[in-house]
Amino acid sequence: MMERKHWMDNLRWVTVLLVLFYHVIYFYNNKGVFGGIGGFGEYPECKQYQDIVMYILYPWFMMLLFLVAGISSRYALDKQTPKQFVKSRTLKLLVPATIGLFVFQWMTGYFNTQVAALAQGTDLFADIPDEVPNGIKNIIKYFAYSLSGIGPLWFIQDLWVFSLLIVLIKKLDKNDRFWRWCGKANIPVIILLGVLVWLGSQALIMNPRDDSPDGLYNLYKPLTYFVPFLMGYFVFSHDEVQDRVEKMHLPMLICAVVACVALCWTGWGQNNTTPQFLSGWLNCLYAWLMILAMLGCFKAWFNKTNRFATYMTKSSFGVYVLHYLVIGSLGYMMKMYTSLAPWMQYVILFAAVMTIPFALYEIIKRIPFIRWCVLGIKKKSRTQ
Repeated sequence: MMERKHWMDNLRWVTVLLVLFYHVIYFYNNKGVFGGIGGFGEYPECKQYQDIVMYILYPWFMMLLFLVAGISSRYALDKQTPKQFVKSRTLKLLVPATIGLFVFQWMTGYFNTQVAALAQGTDLFADIPDEVPNGIKNIIKYFAYSLSGIGPLWFIQDLWVFSLLIVLIKKLDKNDRFWRWCGKANIPVIILLGVLVWLGSQALIMNPRDDSPDGLYNLYKPLTYFVPFLMGYFVFSHDEVQDRVEKMHLPMLICAVVACVALCWTGWGQNNTTPQFLSGWLNCLYAWLMILAMLGCFKAWFNKTNRFATYMTKSSFGVYVLHYLVIGSLGYMMKMYTSLAPWMQYVILFAAVMTIPFALYEIIKRIPFIRWCVLGIKKKSRTQ
């Protein structure tokens, strides 16, 4: 049996925590990024230098999660039949991203619609005729809230589709010839794979309307994320490739820091989620260098575990699924109904998102049927 790669587990849950931190900053951004409630003043009069976190994290952290998911999919398919793999991925990914919307995420969707109504300055349900009975109105609103509650669950929806596609691709490479060939990738080839990241980013949909949010057009970014998923499956699932990445972790980290400084310097003030920004060569270069740096550094420094890391490995998926309700609800209520200083709102929201989702996870995983709907847990076991 293959020895557990603790560095991959640690890399995954640390990246999830970075997503939570990112969402705290993003929710109050004033750079025009879609989905947030807005900042504490208009840019450029109000600089909000804390928004630099978005420029540092957004280019690479979701691509890294997909790349790690590609590696994990290869390992899973080595131990499971394609049928078992699809069944397990459907339970863990598709159920929370569909049924879970109507059981839990509708609450997230409620606050998402409130934020959207605030941004548009209008009631999103104003077009419902007055003669429609209140019961029917509430049903319409419930379905709207549920669909609006997708939020960060786009990640697991994408991942489920990619899991189906990789089963089909595996059938085309049933003798693993292409997979073995990819394992020969040396350091120059590994670095040059960043060109594929750039090519994938060119498929982003350019906004046809200046007054329409870019975030809706590019919520799923299928090619942008399928490329690193495939690279994880075919290239980075090889121990030899992982060893090569580990050997260059310090140079990659230094290069990534330099590219990060250059990106933040030249891109500051822009909406860093527009297709124009994301498809830029500097954004893609930084993203790839940082992905390689994170892979190498975690393999070199964090290939170990303890009780805390083991718990985080088991709980991080559930925390990811549950966390945005805390962001949307508490962030919205503090901004709209309190006069707390901005720094205090950041501190409170950060503390809440780093604690409450864990409590929710511990509660929900113990409730039969609800845990299946929301977390994709069929039954509670001693390992959960």
